[in-house]
Amino acid sequence: MPRKTGPARTLVVISSTCVALVATGCAGWGGGGVGGGGPDSIDVLMVNNPQMVDLQNLTAEHFTQQTGISVNFTVLPENDVRDKISQEFTSQAGQYDVASLSNFEIPIYARAGWVAPLDGFIAQDEEFAYDDILEPMRTSLSVDDVPYGIPFYGESSFLMYRQDVLEAEGVQMPEQPTWPEVADIAAQVDGAEPGMSGICLRGQPGWGQVMAPLTTVVNTFGGTWFEEDMTPRVDAPEFTEAVDFYVDLVREHGQNGAPASGFVECLNNLQQGNSAMWYDATSAAGSLEAPGSPVQGKIGYAPAPVMETDSSGWLYAWSWAIQDASEKQDNAWEFVSWASGTEYEELVGEELGWSRVPAGKRSSTYDNEDYLAEAGPFAEATRAAIESADPENPGVQPRPAIGVQFVGIPEFPDLGTQVSQDISAAIAGRMSVDEALARGQRVAEDIAERYEERAAQQ
Repeated sequence: MPRKTGPARTLVVISSTCVALVATGCAGWGGGGVGGGGPDSIDVLMVNNPQMVDLQNLTAEHFTQQTGISVNFTVLPENDVRDKISQEFTSQAGQYDVASLSNFEIPIYARAGWVAPLDGFIAQDEEFAYDDILEPMRTSLSVDDVPYGIPFYGESSFLMYRQDVLEAEGVQMPEQPTWPEVADIAAQVDGAEPGMSGICLRGQPGWGQVMAPLTTVVNTFGGTWFEEDMTPRVDAPEFTEAVDFYVDLVREHGQNGAPASGFVECLNNLQQGNSAMWYDATSAAGSLEAPGSPVQGKIGYAPAPVMETDSSGWLYAWSWAIQDASEKQDNAWEFVSWASGTEYEELVGEELGWSRVPAGKRSSTYDNEDYLAEAGPFAEATRAAIESADPENPGVQPRPAIGVQFVGIPEFPDLGTQVSQDISAAIAGRMSVDEALARGQRVAEDIAERYEERAAQQ
């Protein structure tokens, strides 16, 4: 299949992507056994999440035997794989044909010309059922309506709560809770059982840790990191109100050790009865409802709390992208379409159990009776959360780039991480929210100034 030309590279931020995404520079990685497996092989670089490891274990028997295409996997922890992918794709070394990227990186890489457009492959692959992929996922992985990524699994965010604890305290969860209502419930159930906090919220530094849920709170409170023209708004009243609310809530009714709590810590807190509520990723529900979980059957699921927006859940997907420099794009698409197809979901369900299906990407998954038999308590809430996510308009004002819990610009990881460190310090009582956001505003202003300079030079 001939390679297609992607859309015009119109975004002015690309010139800084290499510096912003790869602190160690843009040199390519050495050979390391990849890129030389012959015409009937491909090299795949991916994160070591459990769903990916399942894929690795199933590929030889169920993909290679069927297609004759062997797959050489390089599997690394998230931070390591992001660094290696950045170096590989920015250099266009062509050693890896496919990589696992998120909906943060794919639009940036697409505009830089580092990943191949997939519309031509999709048009010629009638069995793939691209339209079955949930619309917010398609949107977040496309540029100018051209798809550059295919989701392997996806998630949004929602509120998880102990139904039995709320009932014992005479508290009812609203059908669509607001954040003040959640704070009120957290106060009522705080201490309902020995050692139980009212809520668990991330406080761990990191643009993908505390800033993920907190940015959704900022959005629904009417705030934004940047206005459409890149005017920074980190210290604006709406942003400040949202952060004040979040910090106060976790300090007053949150878990012990909140400044160091991330996804894993809050998951453990809810499972072990140390928290009555938790706002976080929909993917957590599979662990909460898994056989042997102490809270299986005790958890209720409510939409992400709101204020000024109709919905506020985030949107995230580990997805497949094909390197533009790959000389094996046809074989790469064969792998991508298999790994993200409906037949693969059936394979995982039958071989490993339906709770291990990489869900959150296809509408048909949520019509599958076998899947629903295991995922029934949270399946509909998960689909509703993903379908209501709006990566193009997540707040009350236009944005300069796509993204719900992040800003889809190369500099955001650095900006978000710096601000997150100060907000974590505010949760710990070592800094005020005003001071934290004033520091963040200065960093955002530097970014905006660089954007203006680059735009003026074009």
